[in-house]
Parts: sequence; structure tokens; C-alpha cells
Amino acid sequence: MNSNQNPTPFGRIFPPREDWLAKREAEAVIDPDLPIIDTHHHLWDRPENRYLLPEFLADTETISNAGHNVVATVYMECGSMYRAEGPDEMRSVGEVEFAAGIAATSESGGYGLARVAAGIVGFADLRLGDGVGEVLAALAAAGGGRFRGVRHAAGWDDDPAIGNGHHAAGPGLYGEADFRAGLACLTAHGLSLDAWLYHPQLDDLVALARACPDANIIMNHTGGMLGYGVYKGRDDEGFAVLKAGLTELATCPNVTMKVGGMMMRRASFDYFNQPAPPTSQELAELWRPNIETCIELFGPDRCMFESNFPVDKMGIGYRALWNAFKHITAGASASERADLFAGTARRAYRLD
Repeated sequence: MNSNQNPTPFGRIFPPREDWLAKREAEAVIDPDLPIIDTHHHLWDRPENRYLLPEFLADTETISNAGHNVVATVYMECGSMYRAEGPDEMRSVGEVEFAAGIAATSESGGYGLARVAAGIVGFADLRLGDGVGEVLAALAAAGGGRFRGVRHAAGWDDDPAIGNGHHAAGPGLYGEADFRAGLACLTAHGLSLDAWLYHPQLDDLVALARACPDANIIMNHTGGMLGYGVYKGRDDEGFAVLKAGLTELATCPNVTMKVGGMMMRRASFDYFNQPAPPTSQELAELWRPNIETCIELFGPDRCMFESNFPVDKMGIGYRALWNAFKHITAGASASERADLFAGTARRAYRLD
């Protein structure tokens, strides 16, 4: 342990500490030819926390071709570059415009072979019901053929230590009639919903998926298990609740699971109070129960890996993170790994 014994502020985003990350020697890339689609990353320019295309390319090592074989990525909404003016419901169009510009830059050929932001997930307030159609049309126009859907998060807990999602004003969002009307509109436009909520709320997503069987729903972050705040020290209980919820959710054929993204919420690694990041093998053992449960329940053809960078960069580097996923799937067949690392993503996000 290092000298910082203050409680780690899980559930909050902080700038990655490059000096701390450098304390772990770079690992050799496992299975470097395996094609990867990173299904979930952000780009932003925040005070003392800039993470734009140069920073992402440095992490993926795509220009030097020294890292994993990342062939494409999906940009995930995070409130970046909203329009400063105009109707509130239309301001999120600026984020898709921004991501589409990044995608065009990436596709110019001068930044490596990876197609960054080949798919773009933005935000539209589905509580607008049928009225969200105008927003979706504007997002699609801004995306230049890359807009794939909306993330409308519902993560909410009454423990103030948790830190609720930026679109969740209270419990029960996915059960609201206006939200479901908005989801019907989203589905009619051929777009997907990226869902995000916490493990005690999984029944809400099960109910939504069953009520809207035509919706293409993609669950983020391995089911959203919490391991801090009131959930600290209750891992066995939390995992039992998680597994029960995921077992029901897996019976919904319209749901795909995104695996990864647990650094900030699962809280299995104390990244503020450890002297160095975990090795890929150490992280694999910490995350293995959650990830293997998802793969067993949903199958490799309905699971896909995500980096959740730069959020998960608070605890591990990009190369070691993907090595951890490869450790966890070492016993899978070639076709199963092809699905987990790229094939499922191509289908779920309708990528070329």
C-alpha cells in the first residue's frame, strides 16, 4: 500500500495518473492479431482531464501498430461538446457532430488502421415520447451515417456515496410510460438503446426488455454491480443479486451484454491506494466471476468487450486491460473469441 490511506472515491471520474500507470512495466500483447472492436469509449476536453483523439491513439498504440489489433471503436455519449445554444433537447446533437468529426479524421488514413468512432451512440431524452423523433433525425444527420443509437442511463441509488448517472433523476425511469414511448420511437428508427443501471435495478431492465421485445437493448458494464458505499463488504450478497438479475435478463433475446467497465463501480481494485496498477492476470482474477457469468448466461454471440476508457484508465492501462480479457477467455474456442472481441459488436452496432 502507498501512503495515501484516504478512502478511494469510487463512482467519480478523475484524470488518469500517468506517473502511477507507468509504475507497472508494459506487458507483451497477448494474441496480437486478434481483431478487436472496442465497443465503449469516451472522448472529452474537461479541466485537467483532456482525452481526445491523440490521447486515445496513444493508449491504443494504433499508429505504431505495437498494441492490440483494434480495428474499430464505438464512441459512447458522455456529455461532450453539447451545443451552447438552441432548444435543450437538441443540444446533444453537438456531441454527435463532434464524434463524427473524430471519425472522419480517423478515416483519413493518417492515424493508423483503427476506425475510431465507426459507430456513435449519442443522447436523446426518451422521456420526450413520440416527440423524440425530431431529435433522433437531427442526431442521425449529424452522424454522417455512423449514428447507431442512444444511451439513456437509469443508474440511481439513494446512497449519496454512489454517485448517480447523469440522466437518472430518480428510480423507475425505465418503467415510465413516456420513456417507453420514446424507446418505441427509437426502435422504429432502427436504432439501439444502450442501457445503464445498477445491479439492484436489473428487474427494471428485464421488465423493459419484455415489454418492448422489438427494441435492440445493449446493457453496459457487465450488469452494473456496485461494490462501495452501502455495498462495500457485501460482495457475496451483491453477486447473488447480480446473477439472479442477469439470469432473468439473459432470457430476453433482444438484450446484448457489454462486458468490462467495472473499475469505477465494481470497486474490486483500490486504484487510489495501491502502489501500482494491477497486472492483467490480477485484474482477470478480480473480474473473472462477473465476466464469466455474463458469457455463460448470454453466450459469446450476445457478449462483447469494452474498454470504458478513459474511465477505467484510472486503474489500468489499455494494453493490460485487453490482456486481462484475453486471459479470461483463454479457454474459449476461436469462433467464440471472434464473437466476444469483434463479431457481436459488428452485429449489435450494425458496423460494416
